Amino acid sequence: MAEVSENRRLRVNMGINPEDFSWILERHDAFHCPEVIMTYSACGLGDMSRDLHRLMRMQLMPKRWREELCPILINTWEAQYFNVNHENVIELAREASKADIEMIVLDDGWFGERNDASSSLGDWYVNKAKFPFGIEGLAREIEALGMKFGIWLEPEMVNYDSQLHRNHPDWSLHVPTRHRTTGRNQFVLDFSRKDVREYIFQQLYELLRSAPISYVKWDMNRHLTEVFSQHLAPDRQGEVAHRFIMGVYEVLGRITTAFPDILFETCSGGGGRFDAGMLYYSPQIWTSDNTDAVSRAFIQYGTSLVYPVRSMGAHISTVPNHQTYRMATLKTRTIMAMMGTFGFEMDPRHWTEEEMLEVRASVSMYKRFAKLINYGDLFRLWSPFDSDSMAWMHVAPDKQEAIVFAVNIRREVGRLNPLLQLGGLAPNMMYSVEELLPGTLARNMQTGTIEKTAQAVYQYGRVLAVSGTSLMNAGIPIKFIFDSDSACFHVYARASF
Repeated sequence: MAEVSENRRLRVNMGINPEDFSWILERHDAFHCPEVIMTYSACGLGDMSRDLHRLMRMQLMPKRWREELCPILINTWEAQYFNVNHENVIELAREASKADIEMIVLDDGWFGERNDASSSLGDWYVNKAKFPFGIEGLAREIEALGMKFGIWLEPEMVNYDSQLHRNHPDWSLHVPTRHRTTGRNQFVLDFSRKDVREYIFQQLYELLRSAPISYVKWDMNRHLTEVFSQHLAPDRQGEVAHRFIMGVYEVLGRITTAFPDILFETCSGGGGRFDAGMLYYSPQIWTSDNTDAVSRAFIQYGTSLVYPVRSMGAHISTVPNHQTYRMATLKTRTIMAMMGTFGFEMDPRHWTEEEMLEVRASVSMYKRFAKLINYGDLFRLWSPFDSDSMAWMHVAPDKQEAIVFAVNIRREVGRLNPLLQLGGLAPNMMYSVEELLPGTLARNMQTGTIEKTAQAVYQYGRVLAVSGTSLMNAGIPIKFIFDSDSACFHVYARASF
């Protein structure tokens, strides 16, 4: 907690939340408090963020993944939800491979008797009715398409309707004398218990060694309630919540050590557990289950205050969006996904020929600029919380190039378009400003209507030559004509003057 006193002194309280926490420390025992990351900047939030981004990328994230980019993946969730099987996953992968997407992730619905959210969490064995060739057979066939394979898990949870709960009803957090409450039809496993942790580790170990799996999405879809362990004495129940998360860290540490070449992405109903502790084990976290492009402008902007873009899971999803029913152009959805790890939550079997070409172009563009986006210095330019638009840019450490993203949130007809002042460039350097991802909509100047065009629509129609000083002080005009319109520019050095 941070607060500024009446005499303008900042007081910061850090550490374990004392509510419902206690710890009995026996003689000669030690208790290790959580570590805290701090930084200081006299140059505002932007400089503070860049310090934190570098610290997390270079010191906190797993060494194995600090210099390696996330593969461009497509996830089955919004395409199929629980209705996955061998045939439709292969169909999705086959179509996705045509767009040069590099990995397919099998999300929820592949295990136990899982056909909806009411059963089978904890039963981490393949549903042979859906996947008769097992996970290995599926993964091998996907490999034959030239793609990698990933899988979804929720190791900390158990359903009432599961073999695990029937065999071990005492393994979930609950107060024995009270009715157990569920969230998303599930209970929380008691990870403060060594026997629970060992069982889950062995389940995960056997699964991950059984097939060529390159990626794991580790999810957690409910809050901890009734935080009571039957394994601990009544006077030690204040230790359960802390022991739980330390148990999660232990299992994550063991499984990532056993499989160092598997990329882990953690998740908690989206970004519910987006923190430095998780980044120590997984270099990326699913930022939100809300994949709407406009919502993501707010979500990813706020997340970027502390966490680097490399860590922010972000995917292009279909329209109308499944969470907000909002429409946005494929260009805008692409730009928002590029402001993160860049992937897909779509069904490529339904793409038109035009959409397939557009997706392939966006995949190619992301691969071209991925290092700049993930390892460049981030400069936030427009805040969606303070304006009608959101914009930021990634600048190479040597200031030789940058990529700029801008998204309109709300467009008021007749309002003047703003000038976008860039940041982080070399003042005395001449830059070329080239638009990427042109639009396909333009205003008919005779009728005032917005119409789809046969030709690509550019902001300027040519490459601009502008000095760093002019770009950072005067700025460049951005022409937004509709809600969720967007623009993307490559800025690169020409010569000093």
